[in-house]
Amino acid sequence: MIALLGFITIAVVLVLIMTKRASTIVALMVVPIVTALIGGAGGKVGTYIVNGVKTISPTAAMFIFAVLFFGVLSDAGMFDPVIKGILKTVGRDPLKITVAAAILAMLIHLDGSGVVTFSIAIPAMLPLFTQLKMDNRILAAVVALGAGVMNMVPWGGPTIRAASALNAPITQVYNPMVIPQVAGIIAVLVIAYFMGRKEKSRLGLIEDGAGVAMEQTLTEEQQKLRRPKLFWFNVIITVVALFVMIKGWQTPTTVFMVAFAVALIANYPNPKHQSERINAHAKSALLMASVLFAAGVFTGIMKDSNMLAEMAKAAAAVIPPSLGAHFPLIIGLVAMPLSLLFDPDSFYFGVMPVLAATASTFGVESVDVARAAIAGQMTLGFPISPLTPATLLLVGLSGIELGDHQKFTFKWAWIVSLVIVVVAVLTGVIPF
Repeated sequence: MIALLGFITIAVVLVLIMTKRASTIVALMVVPIVTALIGGAGGKVGTYIVNGVKTISPTAAMFIFAVLFFGVLSDAGMFDPVIKGILKTVGRDPLKITVAAAILAMLIHLDGSGVVTFSIAIPAMLPLFTQLKMDNRILAAVVALGAGVMNMVPWGGPTIRAASALNAPITQVYNPMVIPQVAGIIAVLVIAYFMGRKEKSRLGLIEDGAGVAMEQTLTEEQQKLRRPKLFWFNVIITVVALFVMIKGWQTPTTVFMVAFAVALIANYPNPKHQSERINAHAKSALLMASVLFAAGVFTGIMKDSNMLAEMAKAAAAVIPPSLGAHFPLIIGLVAMPLSLLFDPDSFYFGVMPVLAATASTFGVESVDVARAAIAGQMTLGFPISPLTPATLLLVGLSGIELGDHQKFTFKWAWIVSLVIVVVAVLTGVIPF
């Protein structure tokens, strides 16, 4: 009963969001509350909600101050040289711009953090898409794909969880997946090329204008906000903030709070100007923070009501034992879509050990299941899953709806995941 309610909850939330029958906030809050009450949670629902909100609050606070921080830096013109450099290289060619966005996301995601990747890649590339009137869904998609394929690195969350859940050396899980991951990277670049070519045709830019540098046009108001003399100061603040955050010396929330305060005071010492800058970016920051808190309600109820745990057991029981020898391949084929049903902890610590144990009875190594899982579950799947706050950060910075992003990116993410699986099978990494 509980497992069924869990699947119904996930399905209804996804349908409501993707069909735009309800806003993301409403869907994430109302649906799990209703199903939890049906499941007999009663007065415990309030506790579940508070627990979920507590869990998500650091991320929400981080998001608010990250948006304000990068908003101030954008106003001050810190990204202008980056934009000009890219414009000089790619010109007015949407094809090259799209591929460049994917490559940028891959490079940044070497640290394994979706938050850092989206916080840097989207603000850097968005002005280009805006000026050329390119589709922002493409930007979100290629950045998501770039981050997703790189999330397989040994220090990435899914790989670490997979190795920990099976008590296996992380090198044993990851090293054989290097060639399949490279194939995934190539697939992402091919998709980015395809998207860029199609967008170039849609915009009517048939002639290759890569050699003609596009000028960045600023309004009079934007010119007044620019602080070119503080460029290197702003760069140093950004580098230090990201370095401290990546190293884990301070929480992301603390880092962005302090960095925002320093950047605001340095660039706009006048209190009146400070208030204007905060007000200019507060709407988008608070809107997405509300979505994050709604996601906290959703995950809090799903976890504390045991719906996720029961879903994990039910999912493991569905596959007949006779298919045990093919578990790795089956998991690899559905790994990416499973990111929409299970958060990484529930899958890697709940579902995967059961699947691995079953597979072992047929002579299949449990580590093969782990390798198949990281081919998509919360790697290619994390940037579209409503269960990961980073997804909400991605769509928030891109200025698109979560449902639009999921509908546009889902098939491409699954294709890349399947490419990784196929190459893994052909190279013998995943048994057939």
